Amino acid sequence: MDAESSLPGRVWGRERPTPRRQAPTVGRIVEASIALADAEGLDALSMRRVAADLGSGTTSLYRYVTGRDELLELMVDAIVGETEPAPLTGDWRADLAAMARGHRETLLRHPWLGAVMATRPALGPNSLRHMEHALAAAGQLTSDITLAAGVVALVGDYLAGAVSREVAEQEAQRRTGLTEEQWRAGVGPYIREVIESGAYPQFARRVVEARDQTHGERFEFGLACLLEGVAATCVSGAAGPTGAA
Repeated sequence: MDAESSLPGRVWGRERPTPRRQAPTVGRIVEASIALADAEGLDALSMRRVAADLGSGTTSLYRYVTGRDELLELMVDAIVGETEPAPLTGDWRADLAAMARGHRETLLRHPWLGAVMATRPALGPNSLRHMEHALAAAGQLTSDITLAAGVVALVGDYLAGAVSREVAEQEAQRRTGLTEEQWRAGVGPYIREVIESGAYPQFARRVVEARDQTHGERFEFGLACLLEGVAATCVSGAAGPTGAA
């Protein structure tokens, strides 16, 4: 497969042959690929493996999907299309928060998705529809499209970073077989030694006095702080017409 054939525009612009009798459809290929990636991670994803899971020949898959890169494009867009953007309320803060929460749920359902979306922007029809919705939500805050795009990117960056910790914890549990509680029990004696040493008083306070927040609570706290900062910067006029302070 040459580089041009894997370009996003080629992925979404070209016609696909009608599946032969008993051959898997493109939708079925994508569905099986998502199930495989969800269960075993992206390292397990290959055209050969997907064909085997479908009980089909690898060559037949290449009639409908040119390769792994194109398959990933189709998978991402199919997942984004699992949910529809909620109607805009006219409250930019509420709408961007709802968007972030929805995308968080999607990323947690498909732990491999964040790494794929962090490399290149998704440009399929479902992805474009969600991007249009996000820009319209930010457009309720500012008519400056550069600034609106910057706000959407900022929320996306926060979302990716916040969810990556949850996904990493899921992966650690899968890899080690240890739950969070079991891991804490294992490091407990060492942590007690650190606290008793008196060398790290603030860390000791964190362990002894602080309430452990859930991932959801931390996410909501960070999101609220982020949107408050956006309001303080954009609504007050601290950001210029290009989004620079």
